[in-house]
Amino acid sequence: MIAIGTKAPDFTLRDQNNKPVRLSDFKGKKVLLSFRPLAWTQVCHDQMRSLEENHERLDRLNTVALGIGVDSVPSNKAWGASMEIQNTRLLADFWPHGAVAQSFGVFREKDGFAERANFIVDENQNVTFAKIYPTSQLPDIEEIIAFLQK
Repeated sequence: MIAIGTKAPDFTLRDQNNKPVRLSDFKGKKVLLSFRPLAWTQVCHDQMRSLEENHERLDRLNTVALGIGVDSVPSNKAWGASMEIQNTRLLADFWPHGAVAQSFGVFREKDGFAERANFIVDENQNVTFAKIYPTSQLPDIEEIIAFLQK
């Protein structure tokens, strides 16, 4: 896993609306990169809904949340609509398969998907928080909020 204090690797991925999202476009803001294994699973659903439900809190902390998984843009579009996601961008790390997850050291090669993991990238694009969770565990958004409030 990428070390805290490391410059976050820049990337461009497409969101559920097929719009490009580049990490470096968020300079001056903090970015929560929330990796998930696979769409259409319950814990991943709850993880992305948690980002959506806390959108305003994160915004007040100058933070943008991005959900990242290996699913395709059309899958993310349908999945996001089914969850009524309106503010959270769901990014497709689809091709090259899992390349962004690999660059952060959280791609599970054997399984073909990302670990469940959160990274916080600061305003200067440095990693300030990094944690991998068991795939069956919902990351605690309050842990993230508390870290961002420091």
